[in-house]
Amino acid sequence: MDIATLEAPPASILIVEDEAPVAHMLSSTLAAEGYAPTIAYTGEDAIDFALREQPQLILLDLMLPGIDGFDVVSAIRANARTTHIPVMVLTARHDISVKMRAFASKVDDYMTKPFNGQELVARIRTQLRHLRETLLSPLTGLPSGLRVEHAIAEQLRSPRPWAILYLDLDHFKAYNDVYGPLRGNDLIRLLGHVTSASQHAEGNANDFLGHIGGDDFILITTPDRMEPVSRGIIDAWDRESRALYSLEDVSRGSLVARDRQGQEQVYPLVGVSIGVVTNLHRSITTMEEFSRVAAEIKAQAKAIPGSSYYIDRRGNN
Repeated sequence: MDIATLEAPPASILIVEDEAPVAHMLSSTLAAEGYAPTIAYTGEDAIDFALREQPQLILLDLMLPGIDGFDVVSAIRANARTTHIPVMVLTARHDISVKMRAFASKVDDYMTKPFNGQELVARIRTQLRHLRETLLSPLTGLPSGLRVEHAIAEQLRSPRPWAILYLDLDHFKAYNDVYGPLRGNDLIRLLGHVTSASQHAEGNANDFLGHIGGDDFILITTPDRMEPVSRGIIDAWDRESRALYSLEDVSRGSLVARDRQGQEQVYPLVGVSIGVVTNLHRSITTMEEFSRVAAEIKAQAKAIPGSSYYIDRRGNN
């Protein structure tokens, strides 16, 4: 894979507007500013798109056919996959009671029609900057920090079957020692990319992918998808990561790096280990218990040579 393909794409913005002329005008304005707009003409289509594609911002009209804008906001905020997305209301409703209700439903901004295009773009930039600085990993653009903790906590409270994949890289330090930390960042971005691609291909619309930090990621899915997703990640990683090595290292199938004592050591090419924690066989209800089990299961995966996954199938003691 060309490394350039891992660079951050234009920010995706979902326009939810049932009046076609207004929707197309907004789309043209945002495209001219370098964004990637998509139009949804109904609230139902908006929710489906947001859950599937996770746009980075939503421009929302309140008056829509079928479910209204308030229902859209409620659905967006109720799902761990979309709850962090900034929602800007763009509506003809000027009355203060509607505006108060909108902010009570956790919208992030409110503008009335007719609007000033320059002000709209400025407000969009502000929302996207806030999103990047507080809720997303600056390296991968994925949810991070408290968003990851909240997504895990939501699963632990759920009675439904769930599976959480805990991923990290094997021999990552040796790679950094040979190629440098900037190239190491490319490796981390690639792991985020192949995990997202596998989730889209093999997972569910409500799956949640987060970047814990460094080379650690989590993917929340359902037990029936945990093995197809894990296999997809490993297959793509072992295929695409080779582009981030020299031809000599790929041909040899290993790295030569110095250890802490300065001695040359031979290390395998970087693999991905996936520890899969699920509530199919045991009840896990606290973050402390989840963290302990996840560390144990990931250690089991890392003990297997090469890229691998290991699923916790133990019951409660």
